[in-house]
Amino acid sequence: MLLQKSKKNNQSNKGNRFLITINVLGSAGPLRFVVSEDEIVAEVMDTALKSYAREGRLPVLGSDLNDFLLYCANAGADALSPLDAIGSQGRRNFVLCRKPQSLHETRSVGREFPQKAGKSKRLRMISTIRKGTASWKKWINRSRGLKISH
Repeated sequence: MLLQKSKKNNQSNKGNRFLITINVLGSAGPLRFVVSEDEIVAEVMDTALKSYAREGRLPVLGSDLNDFLLYCANAGADALSPLDAIGSQGRRNFVLCRKPQSLHETRSVGREFPQKAGKSKRLRMISTIRKGTASWKKWINRSRGLKISH
């Protein structure tokens, strides 16, 4: 009897705990784990990213919390603040997704390129993609004897 009471006291000191579900955009299935209602959103996001990586899920996301936003699945379009308590929303279902990047933002070796260089780089990538498209069409034509128009 005394052992049961001590377990109950330990649980009440931690606060209410509940099961949450986090859907990661682009992933096959949700993550589920138990959190305390007093736990902050940033800790929950960190736990979710670590769990995602540990399970070897795809696509690979990385572990930088600053690259992600957590939303309530059934609520409005506003992301949760990383400093809020997860239990303050009264929700159990969440969506984790990458922060949107602006069109002019480029990431390479810690510096940003001027806008002109960014445009020429995009044009080179587009022409490479077009060349790549033409090459797979040629391969299909050769391998199957079919004619696919360009």
